[in-house]
Amino acid sequence: MTERSPEPDRPAAVGIPALRDPARLRSLADTGLDAAPDEAFDRFARLVGDLLEAPVALVSLVGADRQFFPGAVGLPEPWAGRRETPLDRSFCQHVVDIAIPMVLPDARLHPRVRRNLAIPELGLVAYAGVPLTDLDGRVLGALCAIDHRPRAWTAPQLRTLADLAAACSSELRLRIALDGAEEARRRAEEAHNRLELLHGLTETLAGTLDVDTAVRRLADAVVPLLADWALVTLVDRAGKPRRATGVHRDPSRAAEVARFAHLVTTRLDPDSVIRRVLRTGQPVLGGADDAGRDVGEPELGALAARLGFAAHLTVPVPAPGAGVIGSISLVGGPDRRPFDERDLRTAVEVGRRAGQAVGNIWMYGEQRHVAEVLQHSMLPRLPEHPAVELAARYQPVADRVEVGGDWYDAFVQPDGDLMMAIGDVAGHDIEAAATMGQLRNLVRGNAFGRTDPVHEQMSRLDATIAGLRIPTAATATLARLSRTPGGLAVTWCNAGHPPPLLVTADGAVHNLDGRHEPLLGLTRPFPRSSRTVLLDEGDTLLLYTDGLVERRDRPIDETLAELVDRLAGSSKLPLDDLCDLLLHSPHPREDDVALLAVRAR
Repeated sequence: MTERSPEPDRPAAVGIPALRDPARLRSLADTGLDAAPDEAFDRFARLVGDLLEAPVALVSLVGADRQFFPGAVGLPEPWAGRRETPLDRSFCQHVVDIAIPMVLPDARLHPRVRRNLAIPELGLVAYAGVPLTDLDGRVLGALCAIDHRPRAWTAPQLRTLADLAAACSSELRLRIALDGAEEARRRAEEAHNRLELLHGLTETLAGTLDVDTAVRRLADAVVPLLADWALVTLVDRAGKPRRATGVHRDPSRAAEVARFAHLVTTRLDPDSVIRRVLRTGQPVLGGADDAGRDVGEPELGALAARLGFAAHLTVPVPAPGAGVIGSISLVGGPDRRPFDERDLRTAVEVGRRAGQAVGNIWMYGEQRHVAEVLQHSMLPRLPEHPAVELAARYQPVADRVEVGGDWYDAFVQPDGDLMMAIGDVAGHDIEAAATMGQLRNLVRGNAFGRTDPVHEQMSRLDATIAGLRIPTAATATLARLSRTPGGLAVTWCNAGHPPPLLVTADGAVHNLDGRHEPLLGLTRPFPRSSRTVLLDEGDTLLLYTDGLVERRDRPIDETLAELVDRLAGSSKLPLDDLCDLLLHSPHPREDDVALLAVRAR
C-alpha cells in the first residue's frame, strides 16, 4: 500500500485546486449526503474504530469550504453535534489533494498540518486517511482513523482501512447512482408537467375574454411550476408598461409582489431587463447579481431581495401583427435551481401562446366595440310624448362580437299618434345588421304620415320586402298608440314575434297573445290582423325580442311564464328600473335582447 506524508509549508484550502473542481463538487452533491448522521456510514465509522482500535473514526466528505461527516464515532463536542468543521480543522482535505492514503504517526511533527486547529480542538495527533472516490476516480473525502496520541499504524491496520474505504466508496457510488436515477425521474416528471402546462395554457387563456383575468391565469399557471414568483407585464401603444400582475408561491407575500408590480408600471428604469426585453423582443437569463441593476429603482431592488431573487428569466410576449405586447418574468429564490436552457425554451413558448391569447382578446375587444357602436348607431333616440313615458334597452350577447338583427323604434306621427315597432332579423353578422337597418327604415317609410290600420301597414311591409327582393326572415311587432274617447288605445299587429306584455297599475301581468301569424318576408301573401288594448294611467306595455326569454334547455312557454312571474308587482318601479330588472338574469344570455317599454301617464 502506497502512502505519503504531505509536502511541508503548503497553504491549506486556498492552495488545493482539487477542492473546487466543479465535477468533483457535482459528484459530491449527487451523493445527497450532508452534515447529518447516516446509518450506513456510521456503521463504517464504527468498524474502523473497532478494528483499528481508534478512539475517533470518520467518514469525511470534503466540500469547497468545509468537511462534513455522515459517519462518525468519538468526535468531541461541539463537533459531534455539528457533524462538520471548517477546512482549517481538516486533515482529509489533503487526502483529496494527494489522492492517495495519508498516514501521520504524529501530526504535530509535520509542517503542513502542525498548525491545523484539528490538533488542539479535535485532539488529533495520529491520523490515517484513505481516499473515498466516485466511479470516475474523483476523491470526495476520506475514511480516516484518529488517535489522541502518537501511533505507528501497522500494515494490517492500513489494509483493513483500505478495504473498508473501498466498501465505503461503493456505498457512495450507489448513492450517486440512486440520486442520478431520482434526478432522471424528477426531470422526466418536470418535463411532463411542462408539457401539460403548455397543453393546457391555450385552453386556460382562451376561457376568458377579459385581459386582466387572462394575465392572472397566466401568472398562476407558471407559479410554482416554473418559478417561485412571476410578473406578467403588458404595454400601452407607446410600448411602455401599463399594467403588471405578480404572483408569489407564498400567499403571505401577495402585498409585496403587488407593490412590486405597481412599481414596474411607474418607476421601472429604462435600462432594466423588462424594458430591454420589451424593446428588443429577446429573452434575458440572469442571476442574483442582476437584482438591483436590472430594476434600477431602489425600492424595486429591495422588494426583489425580500421576495427571493437568486435567478431570473424574462421573455417577450409577442402578438401576431402587433409586435411585443408584454413580457413574462420568472424569478427563482435561493432554494430553486438556476434557470437553464430548458427553462428558457419553455418560457419562450409560454410567452408565444400568451401573446396569441392576449392579442386575440384585444382584437376581440376592438371588434366588439366597433360592433356595439354600429349596433347602437342604428337604434333611434326615443321621442317625447305627452301621454306616455318611454324607455328602451339593447343588450348584446356578452361573449359574441357580431352585430345582430334585434331592433326597436318609436316615432310620433303628424296627428300626434305614437308608432312603436320592435323586430328581430335572423342572423348575427353584418348582413343581418344591414337588413335590420333596411327593415327599420321600411317600417318608418311605410308608416309615417299614414292613418291606415297597423295590420294593413304590416301587409304593405310584406309586399315591399317581396317586391324589393330583400332576402330576409324577420319577426316584428308594429303598434300604434292613439287617444280615443275610452282612453289611450294601443293597436298592434304581430308577425311571428313574442307577444306584448301588459303590466297594469295594480300589478297584474297579462300576456297579450293572439292569433299566431307568420314571419315577415315570406313569399306567399298572408292576411294580417290586429288587436287593441286600452291603457289606464300607470299601465305599462312591454315589447321585447325573444332573447329575453329564449334558452336552449327550456321550452319558451316556461321561460315566458317565468318572465310574467318576475313582472308581478313591478308596476310601481320607475320605468328605467323595470327595464334593468328585465335585463338582469342569473343565466347567461344566448341571444341579443331589444326591449321597448311604454307607460301611460
